[in-house]
Amino acid sequence: MPFRYIVFLMFFVYQSVVAQQVQVLNKLTEEPIYGVAIYNNDKTKSVITNLNGEANLEVFSDTETIYFQHLSHILKQLTKSQINAFNIVYLDANMQGLEEIVISASKFEQNKKDIPQKIISLNSKNIQFTNPQTSADVLGNTGQVYIQKSQLGGGSPMIRGFSTNRLLISVDGVRMNNAIFRGGNLHNVIAIDPFAIQNTEVTLGSGSVIYGSDAIGGVMSFYTLKPKLSNTDALLFKANAVVRYATANEEKTGHFDFNLGYKKWAFLTNVSYTDFNDLRMGSHGPNNYLRPEFALATNNGDVIIENNNPLKQRYSGYNQLNVMQKAHYQPYENLSFDLGLHYTTTSDIPRYDRLIRYKNDALRSAEWNYGPQQWFMSNFQATKLSSRSNLYNKIKATLAYQNFQESRKDRDFQSDIRNIREEAVDAFSFNLDFEKNLGSKTQFFYGLEYVYNKVMSHGEEENISNGTRFPTVSRYPNGASWQSAAIYSSIKYKPNPKFVFQSGLRFNHIVSKADFKANNAYLNLPFESSENKAGAFTGTAGISWSPNKILQWKLNASSAFRAPNIDDIGKVFDSEPGSVVVPNENLKPEYAYGGELGLKLSFSDDFILDMSTYYTYLDNALVRRHYNLNGETQIMYDGELSNVQAIQNASKAWIYGFEVGLNMNITKSLKLTSQYSVTGGTEEKENIEVPIRHVAPSFGNTHLIWNYKDLKIDVFANYNNELAFNQLAPSEIGKDYIYAIDENGNPYAPSWSTLNVRTQYQLTKSTTLTASLENITDKRYKTYSSGIAAAGRNFILALKYSL
Repeated sequence: MPFRYIVFLMFFVYQSVVAQQVQVLNKLTEEPIYGVAIYNNDKTKSVITNLNGEANLEVFSDTETIYFQHLSHILKQLTKSQINAFNIVYLDANMQGLEEIVISASKFEQNKKDIPQKIISLNSKNIQFTNPQTSADVLGNTGQVYIQKSQLGGGSPMIRGFSTNRLLISVDGVRMNNAIFRGGNLHNVIAIDPFAIQNTEVTLGSGSVIYGSDAIGGVMSFYTLKPKLSNTDALLFKANAVVRYATANEEKTGHFDFNLGYKKWAFLTNVSYTDFNDLRMGSHGPNNYLRPEFALATNNGDVIIENNNPLKQRYSGYNQLNVMQKAHYQPYENLSFDLGLHYTTTSDIPRYDRLIRYKNDALRSAEWNYGPQQWFMSNFQATKLSSRSNLYNKIKATLAYQNFQESRKDRDFQSDIRNIREEAVDAFSFNLDFEKNLGSKTQFFYGLEYVYNKVMSHGEEENISNGTRFPTVSRYPNGASWQSAAIYSSIKYKPNPKFVFQSGLRFNHIVSKADFKANNAYLNLPFESSENKAGAFTGTAGISWSPNKILQWKLNASSAFRAPNIDDIGKVFDSEPGSVVVPNENLKPEYAYGGELGLKLSFSDDFILDMSTYYTYLDNALVRRHYNLNGETQIMYDGELSNVQAIQNASKAWIYGFEVGLNMNITKSLKLTSQYSVTGGTEEKENIEVPIRHVAPSFGNTHLIWNYKDLKIDVFANYNNELAFNQLAPSEIGKDYIYAIDENGNPYAPSWSTLNVRTQYQLTKSTTLTASLENITDKRYKTYSSGIAAAGRNFILALKYSL
């Protein structure tokens, strides 16, 4: 036989064998599933998948139905001809039998169904499909977290009427909130790389028992990718590369990550770089949002330039680099050690809302930039998941160091003086968490925490004409410190599968110290230093009750607190045109008391309705109010006569809301989901009740998702109600430059809706294409309280290659 025929025959035999080989993977994690039983209708033929999730289907004919069964996954039936071209079969995890697991409620894994509070869960698959540009967009895509943006490099979450330093962010169990987290819009969440997220859990409502100060309105817990060990003696190498482009801001993103896994050691490297140009807004909407002109610095001084494209928001572009390195060591099955290093840096980020302010019919600022925002975290964690100790069954120790660096650089139009203020925070934290089983029905969680923050702050004035620099008042008292020590515990009692009771208690002691001697050269404060001590008890109690397969009730009551930080007691900054905030040493913690009632109706696996309502009372609220300094109600600040303000315990607030979600499987391939949130609230100001600044308009989304074989298509609408002039908070009314103007000449936030479509297609076993067309009708709109308009029609294309 000629050689070429032998080669052809060998190739044909090889292809026939390969065609019979199938690999079974978990649809969410893409991990091989070992021990999947594969059989025909009468069970006369069967095979089992190996450690790599592989099995040979040669015993089955092409037309007979094949069943794929695994204890923790949903049964799937296919014929050979229905298996995709890459010979991969994906199984869905059986959430009904296994139940979804969350970590944020106690620092250890718990069944989500047992938690009396509402928790939103997202995984890396969800995130990859939605194609978010930042982690703020990750949260916004849930339809239950509202996102405000002052600039393109922004994203300040709002949850149930709370925002900024009344919400807590954690990364791999470490609190990101630091001593200078402010009450104004806060954008630190964008430092977290969306490509590095393995899963995200958002706790709606108080989380103070576990997380302490700041966790009043909710907790956003980000868990980043974990290095994976090899199950064999061979090296486990996995790698992913992503490139992405978006038209609205000419986004250019590159990302890669790779995993090196051995039997006991594993290493993961993750790098992402994104470059954004100026953002283009939509064509159809309020003319007040247009950018008709902008300031430009030239050799001959500042000039006003007519914008040849008023839809382009000059200047808003920036770039960002994210790097993560992780190491995992697991000498025994139940003992592991993890080290994580995170680093994020940006270019200068133009603060767009300050660049569009006018003064006397002329642009006020020639430049206003956040300087490079840098965040570094090193996080070491030791976890033991099995112990015979009388004190615990599980133990987790977390030691972390973070460094935050930020700056602000602004200059008035046609002024030679650039104001520069630079801040840095060193943050150290230690957590020790325990879990103990007190019998078959009771679990006890307890722990302790210590946090120490050191604040460095400097202020300068630079003369751009001759380059000279002079010291000026800094934003914070240089060398200030903030310390927090706490003990906490919670108990979970589950007498039967239908009923769960959970309760917790925490005691926190916080000390803030600040020295104002340097700033007194400019402010002449009536004190040179301050020491603020605060102790706080908080608690929670709730039940989860499922009397039958259809109903699940959740009821929870809790208290939460926020202790004054350095931003509250020692900040000096221009809060708005013509106003300056000065330090106030006489502050106490603010407390929140709230309740939540939830009802989940699971009429079947194909039709689920999830509803919840809540109410929160905020006492001794820390708010910005008019103040006097040595009897003076106005002082000079950055060359302008400004009204004096300070953070004070001067208010109370009442916040309430309702949320409803729908999940309906129309067919096996077609699904409908919808989410809608309504929030209301008032606060006390000068003995009258006024709207609260961070209560978002009613908002929601609706998705129609088709998923078949290697193709997934999502057609969806986002929508947002109007906030009329009389519904705006007093502090928002003064920012008319960021709002539309109604028929009476007053600022207001118009309603809006967008129509969008996204799709994902598995081109090959290793290549995935994701494409989105957002804001198809090219609406011009702003999310509430945002300085920058949202993207107009935006085409996003991403290509992922995996090894």
